[in-house]
Amino acid sequence: MLVRFDELDRATCRRQLADGVVLLPVAATEQHGPHLPVGTDRMLVEAVAQAAAARAAATVPVVLAPTLPFGSSPHHLPFGGTLSLATAGYLQVIGDLLESLVQSGARRVLILNGHGGNTELLQVAVRDAALRHTLLAAAAPYWTIAWDALAAAGAHAVAPVPGHAGAFETALMLAVAPQLVAATLPQRDDAPAGDPRGVEALRVARSGWWQAIDGYTDSPARASAALGARWLAAIVPAVADACVALARQPLDAPG
Repeated sequence: MLVRFDELDRATCRRQLADGVVLLPVAATEQHGPHLPVGTDRMLVEAVAQAAAARAAATVPVVLAPTLPFGSSPHHLPFGGTLSLATAGYLQVIGDLLESLVQSGARRVLILNGHGGNTELLQVAVRDAALRHTLLAAAAPYWTIAWDALAAAGAHAVAPVPGHAGAFETALMLAVAPQLVAATLPQRDDAPAGDPRGVEALRVARSGWWQAIDGYTDSPARASAALGARWLAAIVPAVADACVALARQPLDAPG
């Protein structure tokens, strides 16, 4: 049975958190091209989290926390339709949420990320929280958790994963909320890109890149609801398995 944090009374909440894994979805509210809603990241990570939590709950106790809909999205601000937290503010928010969960009794937390721009900051936040508390904390995007499963489902052959507002996210949205996807999808062969030779080992931030590609990374026209359903069917079990694995990890470090 799916257990939601915000549907529990305080005593039940403390018992449930102490016994199981807290699944905390985080996302962003930001532009997703001319064809997807600005709440795309939230809708997708919520769909994955709800299904994965329900699946994992058949094996281990899982509590689904409310989704944080805001993330680190300063690179999308020039387009409008974006609500972003600054780096320091985002780290503070995630740190405060982890602290709140610990104070409420949580000992195992998996932050399920639905926005690539949050990834590095979440890694810092869970590391710092685990240094302060007896806590197993993990954070990862759902597509990273399901990377091999998505490869087996053919996702990487169709589009960059996750991309941004490209075929991958568009296909998932066609499966999750098709009524919010534009009837006509943009089509193009390739997004402008710099020459990567000599910088493969570097993470390169390029000024003006998002404007050059009009805010989406690859052709949404390659997406379909059938692809989205296939990829969701690969993602959900992988995330559920991650919840189960975290639940079975000992709290104390080995040795």
